Amino acid sequence: MTTRLAILGSTGSIGQQTLDVVRQLPERFSVVALAAGSNLDLLGDQVQEFRPSLISTISADQSHNFPDCECMNGDSGLSAVATHPDADMVVVATTGHSAIVPTIQALREGKEVALANKEVIVCAGEIIMREAVEAGIAIRPIDSEHSAIWQCLLARGTTDDVAKITLTASGGALRDIPLDQLPDVTVDQALAHPNWVMGAKVTIDSATLMNKGLEVIEARWLFDTEFDNLDVVIHPQSLIHSMVTFTDGSTMAQLGIPDMRVPIQYALTAPERIAAPDRHLDLTAMGTLEFRPPDLERFPALKLANQAGRAGLTYPTVLSAVDEIAVDQFLAGNIRFGDITDLVDRTLQAHIPSGTQVTLEAIQEADRWAREFADQLIATAN
Repeated sequence: MTTRLAILGSTGSIGQQTLDVVRQLPERFSVVALAAGSNLDLLGDQVQEFRPSLISTISADQSHNFPDCECMNGDSGLSAVATHPDADMVVVATTGHSAIVPTIQALREGKEVALANKEVIVCAGEIIMREAVEAGIAIRPIDSEHSAIWQCLLARGTTDDVAKITLTASGGALRDIPLDQLPDVTVDQALAHPNWVMGAKVTIDSATLMNKGLEVIEARWLFDTEFDNLDVVIHPQSLIHSMVTFTDGSTMAQLGIPDMRVPIQYALTAPERIAAPDRHLDLTAMGTLEFRPPDLERFPALKLANQAGRAGLTYPTVLSAVDEIAVDQFLAGNIRFGDITDLVDRTLQAHIPSGTQVTLEAIQEADRWAREFADQLIATAN
C-alpha cells in the first residue's frame, strides 16, 4: 500500500532527506503536496520529480513558475498542504513557530503526523498532545533522540516501568574548544559539526546545546514524563541516540549511524522496518564509546532551557523565539557567539506571562514580544 505524503519544509535539510527516503522506496510512498521556503529552484526540481498536486511557498504567488500544479503561499498555503485531502501522513520538517497551527489542523483532519519541527512541541506541547489524544493519533518523532526513545518504548509497549530517559548530545562543533575562546568563535567554527549534516540553525543550536534543551522540553510532552525523569549526557560519537532506564535498573538504548534518513524512514514506516542500503552500524569499526556529563559553564543554554521548561506557560515560547533571533544575528555576523545565550537569558528574565493557561493566542503574543524585546536589546548593544 502506498502512503501519500504532504511535506512541510521540503527544501530544508529534513525535507530533502525525507524525499531521499521516498526516492529509495517509490513503491511505498508518493508525494501529494509540498510546502517550501524561498529556494524556488530546488522546489522546481522536486515538483518535476515527485509531481505533487499542490505546492505552497513562503513568497508571493508562484503559479507562473509552476503551471502544472496548484500553487498557494503563506500561512494559508501551509494549512492547505497540511490538510490536503489525499494525504495520509504529514511530515512537519519546517523550523519556527509557523507549523504549530498546520500541525493542529492535520491532526484534526485525521492525518498521521511525522514531526521534526522542535517549536511545535516546545511551545505548544500541551495543546498538540491533547489534540493528538483526541484524534487517536500518535505523533511520530523524527528527531534522532526522540525516535530512539520512541523505539525503546514501542519495544516495551508500556511506560509504566520507566525510571529515567537519557538524551544523548554530541556536544557540537565546539565541545573541546577552550572555554576562554568560546565567546568569540567564528560562524565557520560553530557550523563545523563533527558528526551530523544539518541546517545552519540546528547546527548552531548544537554548538550551544540549546538543541538538547529544546529536546528535553519536547520529551517531557511527547512521552508524558516529568523533567526530573529526563537527563542529558554528552556522547561525542553520536552512535547511541537515546536511552531508557527501567525501574529494575536495566537500560535500553537505540544505536545507529548518524544519518537522519534512518529515523525519518522509521517515522514513515513504523512499526514496520524496511531494508535500507548502506545505513548499517559496524561497532567494531567505531572503537571506544565515550560519555560525560554536560558542563553547564560551557553550555549555559541547557540550564536556561531546563528552567524555561519547568516554568512552563509561555517561557518555552520565549526561549525558542529569542534563540531563533540570536542565532540569525550570529550567522549574520551582528553578534558574538557568546551573546546568544546572554540574549536568551536577559529576555527570559524580563518575560511576564500574560495568563495562567497555554493558548495559541498566548503563544503568538509571547513570540511577538520576545522577538521585539530581543531586537531592542541587539539594537541598544550596537
